[in-house]
Amino acid sequence: MTSDRNVRVGGVADVPMQLPAAVLWDMDGTLVDTEPYWIATEYALAEKYGGTWSDEHAMNLVGSALLASGDYIRVHMGIDRTPQQIVDELLDGVVARVEDEVPWRPGARELLTDLHREGVPCGLVTMSWQRFVDPILARLPEGAFATVVTGDRVEYGKPHPEPYLTAAAELGHDPGECLAIEDSNTGAKSAVAAGCTVLCVPNHVPILEGERRVFVDTLDGLDARSLGRLLTATGPETRP
Repeated sequence: MTSDRNVRVGGVADVPMQLPAAVLWDMDGTLVDTEPYWIATEYALAEKYGGTWSDEHAMNLVGSALLASGDYIRVHMGIDRTPQQIVDELLDGVVARVEDEVPWRPGARELLTDLHREGVPCGLVTMSWQRFVDPILARLPEGAFATVVTGDRVEYGKPHPEPYLTAAAELGHDPGECLAIEDSNTGAKSAVAAGCTVLCVPNHVPILEGERRVFVDTLDGLDARSLGRLLTATGPETRP
């Protein structure tokens, strides 16, 4: 269930506020800004195999499952590689970059830390595969995420609801009690389809307005109580 807290709003009076029962985080573009790593690796792949690529094609892949991305690259880049081979080479490239430097999104680690302090369980829901996730998790405190759902753990990737349904179930909560944090329309569709409310933080691609979507420009300056106030004060189709 959600946690009831009393918070002083505007310094006038205490009003009831509910923290989300759990927060489900997207990773690429939300927790870390690894999209430039993926794009650079895609261009390197095109050069290596004599294919063609564009920023528009790269943006079409944001938030998508890796094997689906591999098939898209095979077709639109025009290279003679299987989706699995493409994914393996992409992962080699981005893992090497992440092991050198993790590009954290502004405010993300601070929010994650405060949620842990307030006792709000968090799950990571990413279409990246485990071997890419591991070096990022290694830079976070142990137990920062109570569950991790990766693209190689699910049958259907985003925008299908399975990734978020899986994470909510593993945390023992109904998806309707959970807040998802996403930076792409593909991810937001997945979370909404699962029944979550979505905190949308657009980064490289736009996110459409819609039911159960709350928009902010950045996670910087947000904490667990801020999320509670957003959920309490904001309607499902309102931009705060």
